[in-house]
Amino acid sequence: MLNYIIIDDEPLAHEIIEEFCNLLPHLQLKKNCYNAMEAMQFLNENSVDFMFLDINMPKLKGLDFLRTLTNPPKTIITTAYKEYALEGYELNVIDYLLKPFSFDRLVKAVNKVSESYETKANIKEVSIEDSTRRFFIKGDKKHHQIDLDDLLYIEAYGNYTKLFLNDEMIVSHEKISNYGSILPEEKFIRVHKSFIIAVDKIKFIEGNRILINTHKIPIGQTYKSQVNKLLNS
Repeated sequence: MLNYIIIDDEPLAHEIIEEFCNLLPHLQLKKNCYNAMEAMQFLNENSVDFMFLDINMPKLKGLDFLRTLTNPPKTIITTAYKEYALEGYELNVIDYLLKPFSFDRLVKAVNKVSESYETKANIKEVSIEDSTRRFFIKGDKKHHQIDLDDLLYIEAYGNYTKLFLNDEMIVSHEKISNYGSILPEEKFIRVHKSFIIAVDKIKFIEGNRILINTHKIPIGQTYKSQVNKLLNS
């Protein structure tokens, strides 16, 4: 569940954002704020995952308000003024919605918030114990224990990954980039934007493909140098 607040001086803007967000069951509205001072008081006493922030408000403008926060929530700018987009991104906002925006566009912005939190959670969730060379992953509503010695290769599958083991395949909730950052470099290499392989499971390399058991893995153009290092080692 992601908690959010709306900061906008227009009641109609609150209604539209609320209506859209009510269609997303993983969101929960914590506070309607109609000016920056009201939002500042609320955030001094409460924490939220993200906020919808209007720019053109009385007394204290939205971006000026954002600058006052030392540890601001993830921020989605909602405004009718596109000329502030660059300034907004310099303040590390998640997204910049131009009014009037559609439900689909809001969903895209909210997904960026979700992905930023999921990435942090997933990196913590996938941890490797050096002494045992085993780790747990979440997939199919279960936590699977993976032995690195059984792992043949990993394939990107949209926002998920497929882990191919000696005797099974598991769909994981993590992105392939997460595995690239935690798997030991001496044992696993990325040979394609969609594939990470176990070096000791390579049967042979021929042209632009690698054979692991009966699986043919393509070698990406930008990853050829990685494979060449294996051949020249």
